[in-house]
Amino acid sequence: MPELTEQRDVVVERRGSAGIIRLNRSRALNSLTLEMIRSIAAALDEFALDSATATVIVLGDGDRGFCAGGDIRVLHESGRTGTDIAETFWREEFRLNHRIATYPKPYVALMDGITMGGGVGLSSHGRHRVVTERTRLAMPETGIGYFPDVGATWLLPRAPGETGIWMGLTGSAINAADAIYAGLADVRVASFQLPELIETLAELPRNAAFRDVGSLLKNLSDHPGDSELKRNGDLIQRAFHFGSVEEIYGALENEAGEFAAETRRILLTRSPTSLKLALRLLRQGGQSRTLAECLNRELGACMRILNTPDFYEGIRAAIIDKDRNPKWHPATIEAVDQAAVDVFLQPASRPLAL
Repeated sequence: MPELTEQRDVVVERRGSAGIIRLNRSRALNSLTLEMIRSIAAALDEFALDSATATVIVLGDGDRGFCAGGDIRVLHESGRTGTDIAETFWREEFRLNHRIATYPKPYVALMDGITMGGGVGLSSHGRHRVVTERTRLAMPETGIGYFPDVGATWLLPRAPGETGIWMGLTGSAINAADAIYAGLADVRVASFQLPELIETLAELPRNAAFRDVGSLLKNLSDHPGDSELKRNGDLIQRAFHFGSVEEIYGALENEAGEFAAETRRILLTRSPTSLKLALRLLRQGGQSRTLAECLNRELGACMRILNTPDFYEGIRAAIIDKDRNPKWHPATIEAVDQAAVDVFLQPASRPLAL
């Protein structure tokens, strides 16, 4: 019988040679709490030291989502009341992202359904990233007055062309084919085959996991289909290679077709301050040498986002009042003071211990 350990909203299981971590908060689309981050980190530490565990598999409960991100309502309340919960959450989440990227054993993330924000951090830094026909992946932070974090400023600039810049600024959701094209996933496996995949991984001999996991995933995978991002890659390259959001707006105006028009329409709904900040962070991330550099830069921005009105207004409109009608301040790109953006790039008072 499998050995189960339930830790609040995370279930940890040993099945054969596999260690399984299941996010168990499906009613909230498996959104991460601080307790969940700590449970995942503890499980990873335990599995790393366990000689009987060859592979680690991470998945979400239910069929709607792998993980919709962090519990932003708690971050909102922490910022409003001046507690240190938000800072603690980000510090421990970012350390977990780095742990996943450097994990010593095969780490398999099953990105079935909604995979956003913190869910991308739990999956796309891993060694093996599996998407399905139900995957909807996004870094939607500019829509809530925030910016792409969890190491996205390392991942997105390394997507083909300017694909990652398009993702980070628009926050739009992409499918399995797009995720693979963008380098955020490796293979698509049909959702009905995931139980078989888990059982097959659990049956791998301990001394063969490093060699065989990739081949096993490839053998169970199917064709991901056509990527809309790849199809529009030249347009994205032309419009998003600039150093300012204003230039990106202007380039989109000069592009024909629905994709360019819809992209521009979406950008106009996002926080102007967040757009400028996100572009700066993504450009700096593209020049960084390590994920740790990006995570520390993101942490510095996190500490200052708590003092900005758009962060609270975006969360209010998205999850508190749910009117989907945020009133950004300032309301236009032209009104954003560049000096105000520079403030976000100051280092955190205490860097992450990575």
